[in-house]
Amino acid sequence: MKTILMIAAVLFSGIMMAQEAKPTFEKEGNTIKGTFFHDNGTVSQQGFYNKKGKLHGEWKSYDTTGKKIAMGQYENGQKTGKWFFWEGEKLSEVNYTNNTIASVTTWSNKNDVVMNLQ
Repeated sequence: MKTILMIAAVLFSGIMMAQEAKPTFEKEGNTIKGTFFHDNGTVSQQGFYNKKGKLHGEWKSYDTTGKKIAMGQYENGQKTGKWFFWEGEKLSEVNYTNNTIASVTTWSNKNDVVMNLQ
């Protein structure tokens, strides 16, 4: 009986692994656009690679329902500039300098948001 259960478990896990969505890669100009998927088939991450295969340009991450949870920029494989992270009612703005966090600002839907337009 244990042998039958073990065989069934191995077959089931093999079937589940075969159903995982494989990433896709498309050439767009001088970059390669990569799209990665959650197990349920929705997009988990999407962004670009440069000719050297390093992360470059805008990257976005999504939860399993398709809601955006992160967005930012890479430059030759390093995080740069402003990144935004959404979690529940909070939005965090993280500023990167030399691939290191320089500052973090967090807002909540419960607070007023002030915008500085220049």
